[in-house]
Amino acid sequence: MDQLAAMAAFVRAVETGSLSAAARALPSSLTSVSRQISALEEHFGTRLLLRTTRRLALTDDGQILYERAKSILGEMREIEAALARDPHQPSGRIRLSSPSLVGRLVIAPMLVEFLRRYPAISVDLLLIDRAVDMVEEDIHLAVRIGRLRDSQLVTRKLTDLQMIVCAAPDYLARRGEPHTPDDLAGHDCLVFSDSPGSAAWRFADSSKTGRKFRISGRLWMNSLDALVAAARDGAGVVRVPSWQVQSDLSSGRLRRLLLDHEPAPTPLHLMLQPSRLASPKIRAFVDYLVEQWGKTDAFRAPSARQ
Repeated sequence: MDQLAAMAAFVRAVETGSLSAAARALPSSLTSVSRQISALEEHFGTRLLLRTTRRLALTDDGQILYERAKSILGEMREIEAALARDPHQPSGRIRLSSPSLVGRLVIAPMLVEFLRRYPAISVDLLLIDRAVDMVEEDIHLAVRIGRLRDSQLVTRKLTDLQMIVCAAPDYLARRGEPHTPDDLAGHDCLVFSDSPGSAAWRFADSSKTGRKFRISGRLWMNSLDALVAAARDGAGVVRVPSWQVQSDLSSGRLRRLLLDHEPAPTPLHLMLQPSRLASPKIRAFVDYLVEQWGKTDAFRAPSARQ
């Protein structure tokens, strides 16, 4: 059995939803596709697909094989492209995910020079405000905010983000200034979330991780830009990364609050699968991104006076 060909037939069957559609897409015969998948099931000693007259469904073992086979086939395509290319010229496509605000305001402007330097490389920048499954979603690199759980992924710390609380001077003139996190219970809080309900903001205490304070929001949005605009207009107190509101703090449109209670900075990491380290295009992009991050002042923490 040609395992790569069998895995390709299996992946295509899952993605098209039927063996006949997979046969047309490969192209191959229906009999050949069926035999390849049966050979895979015999080789691994487990059922991979549940076949009915109307559709295909993955078993639990089939789901595991699908995710890994999809990744393996992608890596094989990269190897073929790498061996066929000019050895001095990285080439191919890079899929990068990032939180939307960081990706739009910081990473996207960096890509212009990268594409200029490496004309044989293409980049897909996916702005996604959630933790992606890098194998399942075929993501080569991911920028992720926050402390990471134990992972087999390779990580490279890019910078630290300082979360701060701020509000417009006219709001504070009307409602007074909170001096402790507990005081926020009497204020209009503007909350960033996809799912309104209850929220918690973390502030410093004697522990390393700090303490979460439950917040009852007056206004919920899934856009930090819109939330900051509302705070600027006096709608309430907002919690945002300091770099996003540098100009507002400098101009006095917003005032920084609860400085003595600010939590420790949150790390921003670049993550990739270990198998990607051998790829020239990935190495080139990682080196470039780290280089550019060292030059940007976008994440410079504002002074405590602001």
